[in-house]
Amino acid sequence: MLKVDNLHTYHDYLHVLKGIHFELNEGEILAILGSNGAGKSTLLGTLAGVYAPREGNITFKGEDITQDGVQKVVSKGICLVPERRQIFNSISVRDHLLLGAYHRYKRDKKTIQQDYENVIEMFPRLKQMLDRPGGLLSGGEQQMLAIGRGLMARPQVLMLDEPSLGLAPLIVRDIMGILRRLCEEMGTTIILVEQNVKAALKVADRACVLAHGRIEISGTAEELMQDSSIQEAYFGKSKKAKKAT
Repeated sequence: MLKVDNLHTYHDYLHVLKGIHFELNEGEILAILGSNGAGKSTLLGTLAGVYAPREGNITFKGEDITQDGVQKVVSKGICLVPERRQIFNSISVRDHLLLGAYHRYKRDKKTIQQDYENVIEMFPRLKQMLDRPGGLLSGGEQQMLAIGRGLMARPQVLMLDEPSLGLAPLIVRDIMGILRRLCEEMGTTIILVEQNVKAALKVADRACVLAHGRIEISGTAEELMQDSSIQEAYFGKSKKAKKAT
């Protein structure tokens, strides 16, 4: 569905992505893991058309979208839910959701209301606060709103940048459950960028680890969960401790 080949992205003189290769299959959740500064957000920004790569190709459903800007990428079915949610303080929940469908008004106006109804049914907490300004929502509610706004674009690929950031464990569990439902019930293909490795691997089908702008490890979520280097780096389980138990 989505193929990334030898992707190199720079921020001015800084070489951030250094030859990224991966493929995204339709109907799966792909988790991209890594520490701060690994290049995760830059990768999503490049796929979304925010940053133009200097080298490499991005192919979506057989079409080269490498140099397409944000508006074209969204209209083709790829939507980014950004880090820290980027909710407008003074805009209502209702208007946030409708804003997500801004590019569809001319060609797809008839289905926007039905999509809006579907989104608020999926997020019943938002249904109770449609007139409330986004700035008065809790962190978890804002994350649900950001996801709902992304879904209003009718994406075939939904990309999420650190959706668990700053949220309590119970809210993180709810958010991850929603992503699994989107994949299984609505057929949405998802790229999930996360530092919360345990939560991401529980919900993902496949995963890869990004370090210093390169993919160092990739495999199924189960394989990475059992990988000793992943356990040592992210779960605090050393090889020595494993032998001792």
